[in-house]
Amino acid sequence: MQRWIHTLPFLFFIFTCSFLYKVTLQPDCFLCFPVPFKWSVSAEDILRQGNAIVFLETSNRLELSSLVSCSVESASRTYPDRPVIFFMKGLGNNSIIQDKNSSHEAFSLLSAMKNVHIFPLHMETLLQDTPLLPWYFQAEPEKEHHWIHISSDACRLAIIWKYGGIYMDTDIISIQPISTENFLAAQSSKYFSSGSFGFQHHNQFVWNCMEDFVRNFNGKIWGQQGPGLFTRMIAKFCELPEFPKMEDKICNNISFLHPHRFYPIPYPAWKKYYQVWKNPPIFNESYALHLWNYMNSEGKSVESGSNTLVENLYKVHCPSTYEILIKSYGAKNGQKY
Repeated sequence: MQRWIHTLPFLFFIFTCSFLYKVTLQPDCFLCFPVPFKWSVSAEDILRQGNAIVFLETSNRLELSSLVSCSVESASRTYPDRPVIFFMKGLGNNSIIQDKNSSHEAFSLLSAMKNVHIFPLHMETLLQDTPLLPWYFQAEPEKEHHWIHISSDACRLAIIWKYGGIYMDTDIISIQPISTENFLAAQSSKYFSSGSFGFQHHNQFVWNCMEDFVRNFNGKIWGQQGPGLFTRMIAKFCELPEFPKMEDKICNNISFLHPHRFYPIPYPAWKKYYQVWKNPPIFNESYALHLWNYMNSEGKSVESGSNTLVENLYKVHCPSTYEILIKSYGAKNGQKY
């Protein structure tokens, strides 16, 4: 009996090592575990519910900016009863974030939220059973100037087709729940965005979009597989809508959301988010705000006490990000973030 008791710790150690090896090193596992660990849950378990809010990072970056953190946190707060999943390609070979910097703070902040899950992204497995997999095998990423964006366009289509839910870019701040299931967001009259869209799983329109993605692929044209794809696909069976009034349009059971739902400040005026407003807009007609981070080549950021529009948005819609990353971390390091 005494010998058996002495053996138990060794057996427990072997079991633990075997389990950790299985979930962390299994090469074909599709997004096996979140970081940091949230036990007994897989990405597919969550996605099969069909109501996830999905974010993607298709570069190998592990750094999380305050805007990324704010996007995920604001979605978590806006949709408290829905899972929020953030897939990061850079986590494929890195199961733990160890740097004691702002990235570490952001990971800790987001992973502490009950409905937020962070998983590594494996494109090949994700694209299986879709028209995108043969294209992916033939692709030459090193020759594609816009590969990070192109691969993101592919992943978002595959995820929403397979599982349903809502996709959002990581520079979108959620402010109130979207009230429809199958939708596209208009960026302007007669032009659709791919920055956010939502469908039920196995929606035929999304499948058709994946087929067109492959058939008309051209990596040299910016947005060919993103906004351009949605716009030309809609034009095949619906008249591209104008939006003379503050109302959405519907065609073929797809809601076309008014540009103000996501883009009340259009991209030529993106700097207004980083300015002080005498009378700040309320955005009552918007579901979320796209901050046009791709346009931000100047590296404009949020600064505590600046009273800019974006600082005030952080305070309301992602207060934890603001307190921890902007006030605490920024003050400690004497920098904007």
